[in-house]
Amino acid sequence: MIRSMTGYGRGEAVQDEYRVVAELKAVNHRYAEITIRMSRELLALEEAVKKLIASQIKRGRIEVYITYERLSGDSSKIVIDRQLAAAITETGSQLASELGVPADLSVAQLLQFDGVMQVREAELDTDRVGSAFMQAVTEGVRKLAAMRSREGEQLAGDFSQRLDRLADLTDQMMERVPAVVQEYRSRLLKRLQEWVDGLNELDESRLLTETAIFAERANIDEEIVRLRSHIGQFQAALQLTEPVGKKLDFLVQEMNREVNTIGSKANDLTLSQLVVEAKSVLEQIREQVQNVE
Repeated sequence: MIRSMTGYGRGEAVQDEYRVVAELKAVNHRYAEITIRMSRELLALEEAVKKLIASQIKRGRIEVYITYERLSGDSSKIVIDRQLAAAITETGSQLASELGVPADLSVAQLLQFDGVMQVREAELDTDRVGSAFMQAVTEGVRKLAAMRSREGEQLAGDFSQRLDRLADLTDQMMERVPAVVQEYRSRLLKRLQEWVDGLNELDESRLLTETAIFAERANIDEEIVRLRSHIGQFQAALQLTEPVGKKLDFLVQEMNREVNTIGSKANDLTLSQLVVEAKSVLEQIREQVQNVE
């Protein structure tokens, strides 16, 4: 069954003290394009993520957002530069002695000097967070694929209805051609009768020749055969599991080509109206095909 190129998937996983959330958004694109936004500490996992997504998504623009947080444990630590603190204290004492003032520098004041106290994030355990990372992405991809499949089912139902209508219009075109030829013969006969105005015998051979020439020009058998074949191929492609978006797009172009040729041969109002409606149905199909993977 076909799949849509649009969708959304969210995955979440917890490993020890790490919680990872992966969100994937897919939109239409001519090719497969994957962009990932995540913390720099996890860039080593980017290639693995792209391979995982590419194994499930063959076409579309996929935007991936990955975040993580610590649920427990020390997420940060305080680092004291004792050498700097000692130097500041010693310098303060010397200055106090030289100026004859009390050396009353407190610890709180000392910690406020730049560089004496620093708060650093605890080192990231890439092995543990990496496991949760891939679990979250896997779940997100699965949900994204499921949504694309559900939308694909809706598209397939819509395609089937429109193809049925196109097939019906094709049958009507084929049924209309004999009547078009017969009406042309009648119009030609009337003109010839008016021309001779009863003075001479009507040239039946000329009438047959002119009618045969028109019938040949108006013949759409080949176009109808190809159009029906394309409709059948399109319907069969809807049942395939592999990506068929590009194939469906090509088939729509070919069907348009056949309908346009029929339109150029149409010398009849009814047939022209059928062609216009067929082109309208094909345009609706073409717009929807742009959403198929």
